[in-house]
Amino acid sequence: MNDQNLTPQTDAKEQVTASPLRCFTGAVISGGMGFAVYSLMIAIATNFATKPVHSINPLVVKISSAVRTLVVGVVALGSGIFSIVAIGLLALGVQLLVQQLTKQKSSEN
Repeated sequence: MNDQNLTPQTDAKEQVTASPLRCFTGAVISGGMGFAVYSLMIAIATNFATKPVHSINPLVVKISSAVRTLVVGVVALGSGIFSIVAIGLLALGVQLLVQQLTKQKSSEN
C-alpha cells in the first residue's frame, strides 16, 4: 500500500490577472459581507445590553463583562477587515480603470 501520489501534479500554473470588473465585484461582495457582520455586531451588542448579568459575585461579573467585550470586539474586527478589503478592492479597480484609459489614449496618439 504505497499511495503517496493520489492526486496528479500539475506543472502549469495559471496567472490570473486583475481586472476592474473583478475588483468591483469583489468590493461589492466584501462590502456586503462587512455590512452583514456589522449588523450582526449591532444585534449582539444590543442583546448583551438588554440582558444584564444577575450575580452578586464580582468574579462572575468581571468574567462575563470580559467575554461580552471579547465577542463584540472579534465581530467588530471582522466587520472592519471586510470593510477595509472592500475599500482596497474599490481603489484597485479605479486604479486599473485609469491605467487602461490612459493606455488607450497613449496608443491612439
